[in-house]
Amino acid sequence: MKSDPGRKRAHTIVTSTICISWGRVYILEQSVTVCASCQLLARLEARRCLKDIEPRLFPEDRGPDQGAVVELFGLEGTGKTELLYHLLCRCVLPEAAGGLEVDVVFVDTDYSLDMLHLVSILDSKLTLLAGADEAALRSCLSRLLFVHCYSSSQLLLTLHFLETTLSSRPALALILIDSISAFYWVDRCEGGASYTKQEEKLSRCVELLGRLLRDYRITVFATCHAIRRPGVPSSSSDSERSYLCRSWQRLVTHRLLCSRQEPGNNMAAEGGHDQEQRRQQIFTVHCTTFSSRVKVSWSSSFCVTEAGVEFLSASEENKCAARQ
Repeated sequence: MKSDPGRKRAHTIVTSTICISWGRVYILEQSVTVCASCQLLARLEARRCLKDIEPRLFPEDRGPDQGAVVELFGLEGTGKTELLYHLLCRCVLPEAAGGLEVDVVFVDTDYSLDMLHLVSILDSKLTLLAGADEAALRSCLSRLLFVHCYSSSQLLLTLHFLETTLSSRPALALILIDSISAFYWVDRCEGGASYTKQEEKLSRCVELLGRLLRDYRITVFATCHAIRRPGVPSSSSDSERSYLCRSWQRLVTHRLLCSRQEPGNNMAAEGGHDQEQRRQQIFTVHCTTFSSRVKVSWSSSFCVTEAGVEFLSASEENKCAARQ
């Protein structure tokens, strides 16, 4: 009779030990998992939303949210890269100078990044801030990481590299790509007659970019060059049609259609400084959002000066239009 309670007691102890052991392991694993989740949530919460990146470009409360992709589409010379410079400066500038004070990655696939021009724009905006010096400019540039890519394969490797950068830099909130269509014709040539092969490289880049958007909730701005079609006017809707792979088109939440208003002959004949003549060249941006069920459109105009992009008020737009 004593052996039975002993056997039961031993069995109970063993069972209890196993239960306690499993309980401790489970709690330990759970606590570690929660801790890792908290760290991930902390990184995501720390990444700033950029809906207010430039209210004059987007309709009210329709700016790019976290995970949004904005495509700047237009012919060459329509101000797309200048807009990227403007948005870049807006992000890296300190809050005291009207900036957002976040980190930015600039992916240059066209090899068109003009660093001297960019520094000049930053310097002109910092002069408005009392006490700004060279240290303030260096601080702004420290928030900028730029990468050159010469092929779709290198762009894919760059996006893989950015995954590590994003996980270690929670202040990184914006990726600028100039341009996403840089290797379109090269990829088409290498793909041969197969349409799938032609789009394969860009599709892989878009797939990885989509995963970065979901995991890290960043915002992406990318330029896309419009294709000039023989016999088709630049104002035609055919020239405004997106031609990149469907996976990219599905990723886009906002589209900025960029165009340029040529100054009239009478303005070109007038004398004046070069800067004044540049101010007469007006660029128009037509924004369309696809992030909601209802499409919302918005238009704005700007000119380019040595200090960068300057948006025009409605009265200034009418005045410039009357001169042309």
